[in-house]
Amino acid sequence: MPRIHRFTVAQGRTGPQRRTALTTAAVALAVLAVGAPVAYATLGDEAPAASRSTASALVTRGKAYIETRLLFGTERPDGGPDVTDPQFLAFIDEEVTPRFPNGLTIQDGRGQWRDSNGVIERERSYELTLLYPASEARVRDVQIERIRDAYEKAYAQDSVARLEERTTADF
Repeated sequence: MPRIHRFTVAQGRTGPQRRTALTTAAVALAVLAVGAPVAYATLGDEAPAASRSTASALVTRGKAYIETRLLFGTERPDGGPDVTDPQFLAFIDEEVTPRFPNGLTIQDGRGQWRDSNGVIERERSYELTLLYPASEARVRDVQIERIRDAYEKAYAQDSVARLEERTTADF
């Protein structure tokens, strides 16, 4: 971080020295402006040239991947018992791992949503993250939909949320 110095302005040879707040503020702003990083925000797709070069440097470090996150609730709308950890892990072993043997991530969560009657439901949940090459998107889409359908049927769920994002990854 740059050091900010206070300057004193003298009035004549015999006059009292005084600090000038305006001069100090101007110098401080100049020092900060020179040493501060510049951030850009745009609403469109075009980024300034400086951020384009930074973004392209990052893109070259990895390959195109898709990150899919699935959100699984554990309460059953039909009033049955909640899905347990052993049941969910058995579901992962049977339905997910055969389709995504290269790896996945599971996180425990707490979620809430509004049901069809307008009631806010809160429940324990799981977040499953799958990462796969973008070139496999068509094949993986079918596999992911089968996973969602299997969970909805096995545990009487209204839905399994799906979120996707294009990204780059390097291993």
